[in-house]
Amino acid sequence: MLRRTLRTHLAPYKRPIALLVLLQLLQTSATLYLPTLNADIIDNGVVAGDTGYILRFGSLMIGISLVQVVCNIGAVYFGARTAAALGRDLRAAVFERVQSFSAREVGQFGAPSLITRTTNDVQQIQMLVLMAFTLMVSAPIMCVGGIAMALALDVPLSAVLLAVVPVLGIAVLLIIRRMRPLFRTMQSRLDGVNRVLREQITGNRVIRAFVRDEYERGRFRTANTELTDVSLSTGRLMALMFPVVMTVVNVSSVAVVWFGAHRIDSGAMEIGALTAFLAYLMQIVMAVMMATFMFMMVPRAEVCAERIEEVLATRSSVVPPAAPVRELSRHGELEVRGADFRYPGAEEPVLRGVDLVARPGETTAIIGSTGSGKSTLLGLVPRLFDVTGGQVLVDGADVRELDPELLSRTVGLVPQKPYLFSGTVATNLRYGRPDATDEELWQALETAQAADFVRELEHGLHAPIAQGGTNVSGGQRQRLAIARALVRRPEVYLFDDSFSALDYATDARLRAALARETAGATVVIVAQRVSTIRDADRIVVLDEGRVVGTGRHTELMAENETYREIVLSQLTEAEAA
Repeated sequence: MLRRTLRTHLAPYKRPIALLVLLQLLQTSATLYLPTLNADIIDNGVVAGDTGYILRFGSLMIGISLVQVVCNIGAVYFGARTAAALGRDLRAAVFERVQSFSAREVGQFGAPSLITRTTNDVQQIQMLVLMAFTLMVSAPIMCVGGIAMALALDVPLSAVLLAVVPVLGIAVLLIIRRMRPLFRTMQSRLDGVNRVLREQITGNRVIRAFVRDEYERGRFRTANTELTDVSLSTGRLMALMFPVVMTVVNVSSVAVVWFGAHRIDSGAMEIGALTAFLAYLMQIVMAVMMATFMFMMVPRAEVCAERIEEVLATRSSVVPPAAPVRELSRHGELEVRGADFRYPGAEEPVLRGVDLVARPGETTAIIGSTGSGKSTLLGLVPRLFDVTGGQVLVDGADVRELDPELLSRTVGLVPQKPYLFSGTVATNLRYGRPDATDEELWQALETAQAADFVRELEHGLHAPIAQGGTNVSGGQRQRLAIARALVRRPEVYLFDDSFSALDYATDARLRAALARETAGATVVIVAQRVSTIRDADRIVVLDEGRVVGTGRHTELMAENETYREIVLSQLTEAEAA
């Protein structure tokens, strides 16, 4: 999986990678040539007392060292740029795929896991590529070249290498086999820490209100300890690797000096050659150590690549049409025909054979008990998810056949949990229509009963809004979300329990203003509060995902027992009449 990820996303950078390999080849060749020059200086200059020879070849060594430094700097530069570009492309690819997900796919992965995959997982692969370009490319050249140069110096002494390299390879492979499952567990537990931390930051007010600080500390302590335990296990294996490598290195160095001394004593080898052989041995071992360091990173990067590819391979259940409809009659008539919806793996469908018609100039209300499928039904219209049976039509066209931008312009949704983005009041209101004027923003705020509190803010329309709108109250957040939908001026307005945080007086004023502002549009309201929807032109009653009644308030009170029970749970008989 890691190879496929790298092959796919490094393909556009073949030229810088080729240049990087060339620079690494030059700098590694220079590194390999230096011990031979040093041996010549010792044997032909120092032993013979030839100062001129020492100066000539010393100058040559300095020149080669400069070439080595320049090539190394160039290789690191291109390696860093390519690795950073790979990280950028991977993050962009994951982001683009997540943006195409419906609510179903987002729920399948979970927001904490998607955040970890987009950030930490991509970073692990980026670090691996950076290390590969700066270390791993030169390691095999160094290892093979070192062996060749050592053989050229003294073949019998090179027998030591036959024992050193296999022992190092076997030791590294055994340790890496143990590390791979630990890295998979580590990434999973990192998701857990991310999830707990995200819940605690988002739900801080609830935690304080229920005095659950100690309980939440315990939850975080448990998740943190689990991550720490697996990290320690991984760290122990990493710590074991370097002593093993260094032990083999030191033993092999002693063996080279021991056998080399005997060969020098017998006259079969020069002192300079032994010095060069030791240098080549260290270069070979250093190459193995660099490869070892890389192999330590590979298991974790493989796990991260699998997690990233899992996101990239997941197709959204909401698929853009191949030949989209790009124009509508622009009346805004909404019709739901026999709609079914079932979540993946669910035993029972959430919606069953739902029929509904909402016309321009009318207000259609949807009411039902908790869990009856009201919000799910509303989510089918803007394609937060698609029906698993039946159709949802806007102006006679199936929403699955509409161009996404056209559907977005036609349908305006105010969700059950209004969300504001970090920025200002104006940037949030212009989110769906960037070219809206200040006058249009103030008009939308007046309709949404939000103009008064916005005027009281220090900078008015340019007052800062924190992420999620946490620096304004729940009611203010709802009214700003309603104003944001009004600025867009769609043909179909969907209000998903969007008045629940408002007091009765504000609710009444807002509905009266909305009736004037949306007189020619189709309005669909989901509400729990009967007073919000009792004056609607059409009320649809849902029960366990089925439509059990349609009509006006008085009709349903007389004929529909489900609606009557909902109303009388909130109002007295006299108030309901």
